[in-house]
Formats: sequence, structure tokens, C-alpha cells
Amino acid sequence: MPFRFRNRLVIVVLIALLGACSSVPPTSSTGTPGAAGMETPRSGSEYFSLDDHRQSQEMVIFALGLLDTGYRFGGRNPDAGLDCSGMVSYIVEQVSGRRLPHNAAQIAERTRPISIAALQAGDLVFFNTRARKHSHMGIYMGDGKFVHAPSSRGAVRIERLDNPYFKPRIDGARTLLAEN
Repeated sequence: MPFRFRNRLVIVVLIALLGACSSVPPTSSTGTPGAAGMETPRSGSEYFSLDDHRQSQEMVIFALGLLDTGYRFGGRNPDAGLDCSGMVSYIVEQVSGRRLPHNAAQIAERTRPISIAALQAGDLVFFNTRARKHSHMGIYMGDGKFVHAPSSRGAVRIERLDNPYFKPRIDGARTLLAEN
């Protein structure tokens, strides 16, 4: 199926289903992953934020349209391949017209920290997968799932936050929405 047709088909289907993708994953009472490592809060105006809350939902739809796009280290374009931060910065630019850095740790630094319990569709999730904070990231889509561009198995895909590999590696969550 051609890439553009598949994207349009996925977007139409996802618009109908997006309302069902807004629940938050359960957290344990023994400590919320990522909460301990949260940075000192800055004022809301110092963080990157989207102009409209609906753009968060557009990010999820756009991310789902990139499913099965090939992985490429340093990639920030679906035709050539994407890595995790390249996927996020590409989507943000397509949705908002503004650019984020092409580095997961730098994106985390420029976006507002939230608790894992506060995740909403379109927020960002970060993982420590290479013995360093924020070495991998994805876009939370709701219902305990996120979209990311992993290097293993080589294509953009959906994973669960409670996946045995990712759950112990969660090291933060960020939102692109301004504080209310």
C-alpha cells in the first residue's frame, strides 16, 4: 500500500478512535517512575509549548501514520528513516511549524515535566535505555501505550509502558501543553 494512502487511511481511522485512547496507565504506590528525577520547575513561559491543545491529539494521529516507517540513526525524515528524537521533532514541526532539537535529552530539557500519572495523549515519555537519562523517547497515545522509533526490529511501532523492557527504564514524562 503506498505510504501516503496508508497514512491517510490510518488518520481517518484514528480520528474515530482517538477518544478511546485517553486513559492514564496505573502507577504503583511505592513510587511513580520518573517522579524522583524531575528537574526543578521553570516558569511555564520557559518551556516549549504548542499553541493549541488539539495539536497534542494531532501529534498522536501523525505518529500513528508513521507506523512501520524504517529506523535510521540520526534520521528525521520518514522517507529516509527516523530515530526516536527525529520522529518526535519531525512530528512537532509538521503539527506546529516549530522545531525541537534532534536529541531526546535536549527535548526533555526544553519541555515541561509531568508525572507519569498525569500523561495524556500527545505527551512525551522518556527512557534510560543506554545507561544515561533520557536516551530514548516516544509519544504517549493513551491507554498505557506509546509510539516510538526503536533501533531494534527497525520500524516505528507501538509499545506498552508496562512492557517488561520499558517499564523499569521509564525515567520521565513531559508535556508540550502550557500550564493551565
